[in-house]
Amino acid sequence: MPQTKKKTSAPPKFARQSAEARREMLIDAGIACLARDGILGFTIDRICAEAKVSRGLITHHFKSIDGLLAAVYDTMYGKVLAVIEKPGVATTPEARLVSIIDAMFSREFFNRESLNIWLALWGEIANNPALLKVHRKQYARYRADIERALLDVANARGLTIDAGFVAMMLVSLVDGLGVEWFIEPKLLSAKAAREACFKLLEPILGPLR
Repeated sequence: MPQTKKKTSAPPKFARQSAEARREMLIDAGIACLARDGILGFTIDRICAEAKVSRGLITHHFKSIDGLLAAVYDTMYGKVLAVIEKPGVATTPEARLVSIIDAMFSREFFNRESLNIWLALWGEIANNPALLKVHRKQYARYRADIERALLDVANARGLTIDAGFVAMMLVSLVDGLGVEWFIEPKLLSAKAAREACFKLLEPILGPLR
């Protein structure tokens, strides 16, 4: 009798992907779990089920679940910084600052899934050294970008301001408005949140809109 070739099972899908692709896949799965269920959903079992991979892959790429959480935080901040730091079409310092504020309250960032992720991450920073390390680095960069935009407007208008302090106030206001909107969206719209930022800045810098 002729011998039939023995069928071999195909290797897992993730085995054919590059290490970087598998790493990004796990980060995306972690983000999806946070968006859906908050920090309670950020478990090895749920993330692996979301990514359809084995449990050992998280340890292989991130050493621990905390390492993956730090990578998720880094990725989330990276998305914000990529928008804030891109040149765009703004031709004046004022237009540049306005474009940053508009980005903060765009649908890309000002939505329930995104805010659910941020709230979950913020709640873990104080108790997670890996997350705190990433936070300190990315927050400093974020605040420096805001400070630079404020200084550009002030310098163009011949004004002297404490740009670091104003940047801190603006960042705090944006974060606080996000939390308020997340808790009770009927009491605050993205338009009203954007307006609040201008009400903070215009007494210091003059008209911006």
